[in-house]
Amino acid sequence: QVQLVESGGGLVQAGGSLRLSCAASGSIFSINYMGWYRQAPGKQRELVAAITSGGGTNYADSVKGRFTISRDHAKNTVYLQMSSLKPEDTGVYYCNVQQRGLHYWGQGTQVTVSS
Repeated sequence: QVQLVESGGGLVQAGGSLRLSCAASGSIFSINYMGWYRQAPGKQRELVAAITSGGGTNYADSVKGRFTISRDHAKNTVYLQMSSLKPEDTGVYYCNVQQRGLHYWGQGTQVTVSS
């Protein structure tokens, strides 16, 4: 199995920055995709940012220019640098890893942005 350990969530003021980390461990062979999703209260989970093994990235339109996803292959870790945070960024952020056709999820970390 694959275990995902997240860190970096917290409470920040609008306009501030936060950096999320997600480290994968366990049965790591060939990770194809790492990404971040979030779920706001009363809303469905949505893709925030993703990065492929080749380094290609995708971002939700709402975070383009403010968030940056990166990956450290040696550490099997994905990061999400969040800047210029807005109250609408508030939610539970989940790390997602895809390997050999299987999806793995982190426990979720709360991000709260105050106005």
